[in-house]
Amino acid sequence: MEDCLICNRINMIKEGTNKYFVAELETGYVVIGDHQYFEGYTLFLCKEHKHELHELNSDYKQKFLIEMSTVSEAVFRAFKPDKLNYELLGNGDSHMHWHIFPRRLNEPNPTYPVWWTSRETMYSENSRPSINELEELKKKLLVELEKII
Repeated sequence: MEDCLICNRINMIKEGTNKYFVAELETGYVVIGDHQYFEGYTLFLCKEHKHELHELNSDYKQKFLIEMSTVSEAVFRAFKPDKLNYELLGNGDSHMHWHIFPRRLNEPNPTYPVWWTSRETMYSENSRPSINELEELKKKLLVELEKII
């Protein structure tokens, strides 16, 4: 799908050009979010270009959900948040992908949904990790993921 952002990101992973790539699992790809306003923000991209969970066959769907849970456990272990938020939205990019947000009590408005944070704040250049920070985030997550799988 040429116009699908998630398919394009997956193609970058396959080409070895997606610098946010962490790991490949059976049903999806683990990537660190481009912006880290919520430190440890991770995505799990479904390998199949589907819009809804019910479009996956039963076995694949179960594996996809289990793997998302595994990824979220690794995020929790790696970044030690107070709480995790999970979202499978698809209104903007309809290719299924999980957002896994580590949440901390010391952040501004910790009880509000992440999307109540202004786009200017969440996606500011200040929230984009440096190359060294990105490598450290990826390493921490991969170490924990490998302990679980």
